[in-house]
Amino acid sequence: MEAPRSGKLYSTTEADILYDIIRNRRDVRGNRFLNKPLEETVVRRVMSAALHAPSVGFSQPWEFVLIRDAAVKRAVYDSYVAEKDRSVSLFADDKQQTYQQLKLEGILEAPLNIAVFYKPSSGPVLGQTAMQEVGLYSVVCAVQNMWLMARALNIGLGWVSILDPEHVGRILGAPEQNRLVAYLCLGYTDGFYTQPELELLQWEKRKLEEAVILEEGYGRGLV
Repeated sequence: MEAPRSGKLYSTTEADILYDIIRNRRDVRGNRFLNKPLEETVVRRVMSAALHAPSVGFSQPWEFVLIRDAAVKRAVYDSYVAEKDRSVSLFADDKQQTYQQLKLEGILEAPLNIAVFYKPSSGPVLGQTAMQEVGLYSVVCAVQNMWLMARALNIGLGWVSILDPEHVGRILGAPEQNRLVAYLCLGYTDGFYTQPELELLQWEKRKLEEAVILEEGYGRGLV
């Protein structure tokens, strides 16, 4: 039986709003979060956006841990500090001082932390048999949905990736097979930058379209 195809269609105006939200999404750090709790309706709307993300084989391979407890946040923050100190030597000398000074997380300041895990399926998943990593990509799609929904609600969201994922998993008592994909900080903010902060600080430059969008391949012949 063929599924009905009477889903909602959107106007150009609505498409423009979505494009504007995408362009103005920002990674929010701890020095931007306000000491103001999030309403439960806001949290549930962000989580609902995550649950409506696309996933390979409709596997929905995600689990989310909502963290408000100060002691748990502190334990995760300590993991962040250890990893940041370990990684500073990886950067060139002219960037090490900037790296040390950057505020790269909001673990303690944000009223809500969310740990996002990939939960592998116990059996084969449609569409994942040749590329196992697409299960992880599905979880990242959920994170992007959360980020865009938060931005549409004028809520700040920051992704903390300078963490030992296995250590954080142990802090949270995660099942051994689960894999931490993202650690997010969510909360009201005092404002959003007009450009990504690292672009404003000239840490990196935005890549040009012609440098990353290719037509028909990389210029090599068919194999």
